[in-house]
Amino acid sequence: MSLLNRRAFLGASALAAAAPLLAGRSGSESLVGQLYSSLSQVQKRRLVFPFDHPLRSKVDNNWHITDDRVGRIFNADQVALVEDIYRSLHSPEFADRALKQIQDDAGGVGNYSAALFGEPGSGKFEFVLTGRHCTVRCDGDSVDGAAFGGPIFYGHQGLTFREAPNHPHNVYWFQAKRANEVFRALDGKQRNLALLGSARPERGSATVALRSDPEGLPVAAMSADQRALVEQTLADLLLPFREKDRAESMDLIRRSGGVESLSMAFYKNHDLGDDGVWDVWQLESPTMVWHFRGAPHVHVWVNIQKNPGWTPPA
Repeated sequence: MSLLNRRAFLGASALAAAAPLLAGRSGSESLVGQLYSSLSQVQKRRLVFPFDHPLRSKVDNNWHITDDRVGRIFNADQVALVEDIYRSLHSPEFADRALKQIQDDAGGVGNYSAALFGEPGSGKFEFVLTGRHCTVRCDGDSVDGAAFGGPIFYGHQGLTFREAPNHPHNVYWFQAKRANEVFRALDGKQRNLALLGSARPERGSATVALRSDPEGLPVAAMSADQRALVEQTLADLLLPFREKDRAESMDLIRRSGGVESLSMAFYKNHDLGDDGVWDVWQLESPTMVWHFRGAPHVHVWVNIQKNPGWTPPA
């Protein structure tokens, strides 16, 4: 799918029932199984945890799930497997940019940390990779009713810590450009509802807690043309990820009322360059938050759950 053709994706793939896409084990899960099978007893003691361990559900913008870095605890073949897993969690058209992000932000996958929860093939397992601007998961559909296997985080620092207003070389800024098309399409009354002051604070797992009363402008109050721009924004948000996760995300959104169930907000107190191109914005519903923070560089927090009012584990 090209960056220019997302409405076809939403119509033909994302909004369709996702069951055929979710059946069976994908290439990502198979790679995780290979990694698990290759572990020594020492590696298992340090990196494998029970499925219900609280670390499995944690998410943050810059953290390490264990003290062991991938490049130190794994041999060369295992490091290559971890990189392949990370690549396979992204769409083919975005995988190179995802790898560029972890290279730019931390010098490559070797400086990240990985852990496995449960056992592949048991029906309850998850692989988690963490580090700077990264919390990603491969769950084999072990986590019922949660897209991506639970909350995730992605981001990127382009050329400088405090990026220029146009965010040069940031691999995710295209998502904000699409969201700003929505704002420009709003009338004055709609802008007053959508444009707020300060965004939710970044506090790790609490940042992705779901709220029963989403803030901003309800998408249901938009015109058909404006809603189409929101659909394009949502497609851009999902574009980096593998088809399985895109389909599961859209299936959960559809079951919770579809795009019309979302609200959209933009935050004027975080405007780099004071140019009216909103760097911080979000799509939210009682079962979803997709929070994009583009100041001083890109941080994105994602949580899509079947159950409204989800809160992070204690």
